[in-house]
Amino acid sequence: MTQSNIRNFCIIAHIDHGKSTLADRLLQLTGAISDREMQEQVLDSMDLEREKGVTIKASAVRMNYTAQDGRDYILNLIDTPGHVDFGYEVSRALKSCEGAILVVDATQGIEAQTLANLYLGVEAGLEILPVINKIDLPAALPEDVAEEVENITGIPAEDAIPISAKTGENVESVLEAVVKHVPPPTINTDAPLRALVFDSHYDSYKGVIAYVRIFEGAIEKRQWIKMLSNDVTVEPIEIGTFSPAMKPTDRLQAGEVGYIATGLKTVRECRVGDTITLRDQPATDPLPGFQRVKPMVFAGFYPSEGEDYAILKEALEKLQLNDASLVFEPETSSALNFGFRCGFLGLFHMEIIQERLEREYDLDLVATAPSVRYEVVMSGTGEVRIINSPADLPDPATFDEVREPWMDVHIFTPEEYYGVIMDLVIKRRGVLMGQEYPAPGRVVLHYELPLAEMIVDFYDKLKSGTRGYASMDYEFKEYRASNLVKLEVLVNKTPVDALAMIVHTDDAYHRGQKLVSALKEKIPRQMFEVPIQAAVGNRVISRANVKAMRKDVLAKCYGGDITRKKKLLEKQKKGKKRMKMIGSVEVPQEAFMSVLQLNDD
Repeated sequence: MTQSNIRNFCIIAHIDHGKSTLADRLLQLTGAISDREMQEQVLDSMDLEREKGVTIKASAVRMNYTAQDGRDYILNLIDTPGHVDFGYEVSRALKSCEGAILVVDATQGIEAQTLANLYLGVEAGLEILPVINKIDLPAALPEDVAEEVENITGIPAEDAIPISAKTGENVESVLEAVVKHVPPPTINTDAPLRALVFDSHYDSYKGVIAYVRIFEGAIEKRQWIKMLSNDVTVEPIEIGTFSPAMKPTDRLQAGEVGYIATGLKTVRECRVGDTITLRDQPATDPLPGFQRVKPMVFAGFYPSEGEDYAILKEALEKLQLNDASLVFEPETSSALNFGFRCGFLGLFHMEIIQERLEREYDLDLVATAPSVRYEVVMSGTGEVRIINSPADLPDPATFDEVREPWMDVHIFTPEEYYGVIMDLVIKRRGVLMGQEYPAPGRVVLHYELPLAEMIVDFYDKLKSGTRGYASMDYEFKEYRASNLVKLEVLVNKTPVDALAMIVHTDDAYHRGQKLVSALKEKIPRQMFEVPIQAAVGNRVISRANVKAMRKDVLAKCYGGDITRKKKLLEKQKKGKKRMKMIGSVEVPQEAFMSVLQLNDD
């Protein structure tokens, strides 16, 4: 098979516009999967992906297709996620392709992630093929959506292919368009091997399995390979292609997408974005990898059983292999003992990682409230310190200013929800930067918003306020100085560092009061009274007491003089006082979760 008959392409779209369903139909049409093996979302192999109905991991598959002109083609498809938190997966997949199918829902039109992924594709220099999906639905408006696509992308409306991925209607023409319009890979088989690792997973028998796109040269079975970033050399256990299960082959050459089972046992030795070359004829320059992803949201993960610490560490390392954007470092907390401070791209990403740890590694975790990364400018020296955990914020007397991350946010919405969104964003300290009208009745609002105000429930509020019609995309803009303070929580006069948070000064009193009220409900009663306090610096701004449980010491004291009763109650009071001095209070997981649920209602 010559290189001119190879096509590498991916599918990009907003969440729920039908990427995985279209991938299913393409697999069926090309015979890569028999009808007996067919199931919905066949490329979404993770249980979580199937339950939540979203693609989390990009996955690759090779298909053989005989076009209408009678020629045989090899099509390498990479299915990508649509959720904003997994944009880095999309950027990796795009580096391995020459073309992209842009799927747009005929009932919803272009949404925020459609645009974000489209811009990524254009930046990567891909040939874009617009496809209008779900034309079988009664509310579908394929012509209007094709016009909208033309207004935004400049691709003529008649070039957009109307299909129904669910029923399979007109899907064949998508394959024909890929063969016709996506350019074949430009390759050099005589140059030394250069293969880009665009994904990987860990197999307990074959070690680290690297998913590669080969740009130059070729690799044969049993040839020793070398990682360019760290000079690790190894003899691969097997090489092969995806169809969609792994299928061993003897040779992979330039232009192809496949896998290399390296046999490496540690995660750090084969990083996503690295370049693989041959040990005996090494390439000198690595391929341009993708930009390092910067985590935006941080939270502490602690095992509820102390002895699970080593298992949690190993689990995080294995997940990091498969997910280049996860970062973690050990941390200790007086309330929760040993754990890890983990960095994520967003709250949905955090939720997915937590669920994967609990399911795949059978761990019982306590997660602290998420926070963002701050920059602190120290007094005198002007040194800029990075703060990932609110507990690390130094004493206010030692720094000049705290900077927080601000985001560029683009919200797509029908015009009638303009007021609802304005109200929501103003409450979150947002600033309107501009607006556009891409189609009649639809508006794109451009805001600047502090990330700390977005991470917990902004997206949920946006969706519920607009009856699910609004969609959102965001990217990092800059760090800006703000008037921020550390809000500490003291339970029984002991600070609980895992409950600390950094808040805006205007919001501190209000947040402190709500937090104390929420904790009062969650912390169980003890044999002694437990004060819960919220403090900023040395000033307590809110307090509530969890009443003590009372033991009826007067039960055996019936009749007689009142002084006998007083004596017994005094004795009990002294006992409780002593107990309070040595007593410690367990803070349950629900208390940490209540920090997340401090809504603005």
